[in-house]
Amino acid sequence: MRFKYCPFCGEETTERQLGDEGMVPYCTKCDRPLFDMFSTSIITAVLNECGEVALLRQNYVSTANYVCVAGYIKPGESAEETVIREVKEELGLDAEAAEFIKSYPYEKKDMLMLGFKTTVKKKDFTLSGEVDSAEWVKLEDAPALLREGGIAWRLVREIAGM
Repeated sequence: MRFKYCPFCGEETTERQLGDEGMVPYCTKCDRPLFDMFSTSIITAVLNECGEVALLRQNYVSTANYVCVAGYIKPGESAEETVIREVKEELGLDAEAAEFIKSYPYEKKDMLMLGFKTTVKKKDFTLSGEVDSAEWVKLEDAPALLREGGIAWRLVREIAGM
């Protein structure tokens, strides 16, 4: 989100050169820069002891491709806590470990996605209302079911060493 108006006083911002940051929105009334904002979320590849990854169908995201578990970080919550919560909410599984892999800028949605590998014991899924279906897929077969070049695709390939 780029500020056109100051969120503190409502004045229209101007552009001002700010050191190495370059041109940034600036409120002359409050005498403060207003740096662009973005949302932070997690995306995680959920793996079991059989070398399988959980892939989800969420029709509001894509009807053509599977996706990985993802969700927004809530205020006061760490990225690791978000991973554990989202895996439980979306799949009904208890995460044993959440390992940070890599961060992924998602410019289309002004978002930074923090990529994780999460391990769980293989069980049947208990799906949330926002998940249409899910299945266990061999890790090496998973990229073919994800959108090529997408963040889930890149994360799974990174974990699989592809």
